[in-house]
Amino acid sequence: MSLYALQTGSIEVVQLLTTVGVVQRRVTMHGVHEALLEAQAAALGLPLSRLYLPEDVDMPTYRQQMDQQYAALLAQGIRYAVFGDLHLADLKAYREEALDAVGMQGIFPLWQQPVQALSARFLALGFKAVVVCVNARVLDRRFVGRPYDAQFLADLPEGVDCCGENGEFHTVVYDGPLFSQSVDFRLGEVVHRHYSTEDKTHDTGFYFQELLQP
Repeated sequence: MSLYALQTGSIEVVQLLTTVGVVQRRVTMHGVHEALLEAQAAALGLPLSRLYLPEDVDMPTYRQQMDQQYAALLAQGIRYAVFGDLHLADLKAYREEALDAVGMQGIFPLWQQPVQALSARFLALGFKAVVVCVNARVLDRRFVGRPYDAQFLADLPEGVDCCGENGEFHTVVYDGPLFSQSVDFRLGEVVHRHYSTEDKTHDTGFYFQELLQP
């Protein structure tokens, strides 16, 4: 939706940037293999850059490598980075501080848009997405692997952001107005991964839906 929002503006989008685990070759947090990421970028008609990160990267290492990536982009004449943040002020401030440190600026075309209206517009425009990751603390296994549609939204428990802004779930968009063609995939297995907190008091695991190429 951020990309769609820029279509009528003066900003020229020149590339996509995604962080990928260097060993598993999957998108950070989403768990989507980079082969499908490549197919998505091709369908969008945009060059794809990847920043390969260590698996289970810590925040200082993440920040260091992102700073280097931003500096490299600035050297290419790229002055702006676009994000889809909606209402997490601390995350927005973190991004802006990191960009400012290297002389770049952030653009947040969806900032503070009402989430219900935004999700409804996403569906009305004809975008299609599949839920590939859910936080097991707030959603159970039944929600992963489902289409992001009106029924999915209706089934969300009270308090869960319909856009997943608080990390409740993540999606992959595979078709819509910006796509030259739909990205083909089939559903594989569902994997539950455990991420214990430092005090070991509870499990903050996630369910991941494997997406396979046809």
